[in-house]
Amino acid sequence: MKRLLTFLSLVVCVLVLHAQQLRNPVIPGYHPDPSVCRVGSDFYLVNSSFQYFPGVPVFHSKDLVNWEQIGNVLDRESQLPLNGATSWLGIYAPTIRYNEGTYYMITTNVGNGGNFMVTATNPAGPWSEPVWLEQQGIDPSLYFEDGKTYMVSNPDNTIMLCEIDPVTGRQLTESRALWRGTGGRYPEGPHLYKKDGYYYLLISEGGTELAHKLTIARSRDIYGPYEANPANPILTNCSMAGQGMQIQGTGHGDLVQAADGSWWMVFLAYRNFGGSYHHIGRETCLAPVEWQQDQWPVVNGGNPIDTLMSVMTLPAVPMRKPASRTLFNNKLGPEWVYIQNPIAENYQMKEGRLRLRANGWLADNKRPTFVGRRQESAVFTAETEVEVPQGNGICGLTVYQINDGFIHFYVSEGGIAVGGKLKSVELDMEKFQWYLDDPVPQTVRLRITSDGRQYQFLYALPGQEFELLDTIDCALLSTEVVGGFTGVTIGMTAEAMDSDADCYGVFSYFDYQEH
Repeated sequence: MKRLLTFLSLVVCVLVLHAQQLRNPVIPGYHPDPSVCRVGSDFYLVNSSFQYFPGVPVFHSKDLVNWEQIGNVLDRESQLPLNGATSWLGIYAPTIRYNEGTYYMITTNVGNGGNFMVTATNPAGPWSEPVWLEQQGIDPSLYFEDGKTYMVSNPDNTIMLCEIDPVTGRQLTESRALWRGTGGRYPEGPHLYKKDGYYYLLISEGGTELAHKLTIARSRDIYGPYEANPANPILTNCSMAGQGMQIQGTGHGDLVQAADGSWWMVFLAYRNFGGSYHHIGRETCLAPVEWQQDQWPVVNGGNPIDTLMSVMTLPAVPMRKPASRTLFNNKLGPEWVYIQNPIAENYQMKEGRLRLRANGWLADNKRPTFVGRRQESAVFTAETEVEVPQGNGICGLTVYQINDGFIHFYVSEGGIAVGGKLKSVELDMEKFQWYLDDPVPQTVRLRITSDGRQYQFLYALPGQEFELLDTIDCALLSTEVVGGFTGVTIGMTAEAMDSDADCYGVFSYFDYQEH
């Protein structure tokens, strides 16, 4: 009996410890600028999407740790024009809020219209057509109180507030300055909350690199003046305590209170691999918040954020994950994205295959033919089977960061090759070397794997095992080398080497497995 009790005690301890292990990021891969709201026992979260279509992914959770993507807010071209958008442009920092039966998403389309909001009665959609707004500045947010709708954003590096009509978007009051932050560059990402009679204004400062941080101020009056927290910043890994963490760039967050009264913060951060490089993108992380009455909020006990933290989380509720294999028998899942607005006729599913028609070059950034999904793990395998295109074209897999930074793994009538475009101060590589000169058979399997430091490119001819063709450092596709505000996506591409060529790529399946 004594041994049995000892064993049961150990089991209980293990279960308790497991319940306290929080792994960050909670939404891995390129999912920056998270915003969250709670409705009953359900949490809904949105992220920036920049040049990708559809835009603003929507996630659902019951515990803030396990998330399922339930759709995309902007799934029609009328909602999301992306003419000429790169990962420096497009959809910046959305905010999601709920008020009296309606969900609101407000954001900025940089380069194609400015600030707007859309509404829905179901966060999975459909969402309305855009309502365009007068007050500019990126990262707009909404606050509802006593029948009034307030909007904050950051024109001229100042957090500004105005009242708007939530139906028409018409600005009802002049824009008034609230706060310029603590002196860090780029005061942005404002969110307003009310607690214990104070209006709290949470913002990001320092830019979205190493110096990123979250600061907060408060006032008894929504229009101010706002008093800065003497303990600012309330979150940053740019510190003596945080400088050794794999997670860096912590900032741009949103606060939410769970049904049990506990407070939490979602925020972005990135993970370094192979030194001070990050290629997967800015990801969504989570931390507990202690917020006592009349006091300032304290994030994670004032400690930096790590990939594994001992935290008593909410009761776990697992969520569905996308299937590892995609078969082209029906509509693609919400995790699949295109670069800019896709030309519909260039993407056809027929008899279980995906047929891609080339539209110029990926580097030209003019609605190229590409469909992919985010790389969400440093260690993964992606695979497809593709028919060798006839004529003057190429098709295959692409590891894509930005139109100036991507790697193709492709087939053509001339062989199998790894090529691409990498631009930085040190690099300007239009193409890598061709590897095989012999004509290839009708179909080829292509596989890309990664251990977090290198991408490996392997191919298999019919009836044969996979052979390694090339290996390329992941850092060459990092934000530090090729730039951009997003992260790596991996997908299928068709390109025409001649602008007049009618080139198709035909794909049998797409596998994506994390290890």
